[in-house]
Amino acid sequence: MHADTFNRLTLRLGQGWWPARLLGLARLYGLCGLLSFPVAMAAPAPTAEEVLRLIGVPAEQSARLARGEIVTHEAREATDKELAMTTALYLAVPLDKVVDYFRRGNLAAIDPDITARGVIPANADISAFKGFAFSAKQSDEAADLLEAEAGDRFNLSAQEIQSFAALKDKLANADKKSLVEGVSQRYREILLQRWQAYRKGGLAGIAPYARDGGTVDPGAELKIAAENSKTLARYFPALYQGWLNYPNGLPAGTEEQFYWLNRKVENRPTAILAHRVLQAGETGAVIVARQFYAGHSYNADHLVVGALPYRDGTVVFYGQRSSTDQVAGVASGVRHNIGRGQLKDQMVKRLEKLRGILKAGTSTK
Repeated sequence: MHADTFNRLTLRLGQGWWPARLLGLARLYGLCGLLSFPVAMAAPAPTAEEVLRLIGVPAEQSARLARGEIVTHEAREATDKELAMTTALYLAVPLDKVVDYFRRGNLAAIDPDITARGVIPANADISAFKGFAFSAKQSDEAADLLEAEAGDRFNLSAQEIQSFAALKDKLANADKKSLVEGVSQRYREILLQRWQAYRKGGLAGIAPYARDGGTVDPGAELKIAAENSKTLARYFPALYQGWLNYPNGLPAGTEEQFYWLNRKVENRPTAILAHRVLQAGETGAVIVARQFYAGHSYNADHLVVGALPYRDGTVVFYGQRSSTDQVAGVASGVRHNIGRGQLKDQMVKRLEKLRGILKAGTSTK
């Protein structure tokens, strides 16, 4: 990596580029498993202390948790592209209230950078994505898509790049409004096609991103992230296997949803496709999810939010594995350190926001 590229990356990380995409997720980002928590299981649910130990949080931090502090831990990263972090928060709020909040998907209220979103129904067609569009102020981004090529500016397959090149010819004499509308429509078609491919083929159905001299496989990166969900494998073996092998085998009783998002990342509009699965019971709840498409800046996200009864309230666990080409290679250690620090700060801020919302008894939609 050239020095100027590294300097730009460092600036992006320092400005909150990486972790700015974090929680805000249950209904939207979907959330996929870095951790996992015991809910509807034959075996007894573990205590909050046991889960903290399983995810690597030192036992002495339990006292901090009980005092209402947010505890954090740098999780072991599985590849040189990953940033991984776990956090936990004690809330003096009943478990059923937290689970209801999860089920209604209101965690989206925690992320201020989401500019548009929509649910993707099981029988979706192109109309499900009608809310995704570039604005007139984002016409430069739309125009850049017509010039897309293999590289790290956009996450597109070779076929998708070719489709924008063909659209460029059709829009050669278009005014700015027509150009933005045409590019937005083409992107909606890409989102539909990618969602359909994932629904049919799971992780193996995700088209790779074209890079200069090769490709990046977000499906493979998400598989690695899921395989490293050790607590998920231990306490939710059926959900763990179903998640790895989707679309085959999600256990009965899970609630599955898909979403598209338009989110500001690096001050750019970013199309995102997310898959979320919720499993809840009397002893707790877990949301596992993945962002299986992101328009630029990172390859994929794998997240979890879970809740367990603790003392007179609930402990919420939140973990994330994010994959990006831009923390690998030369000076990877420095870039990882910057990214982890920013990731931690943003996760803590989002848990603070969650605490405020739940304690106030509000439910932002």
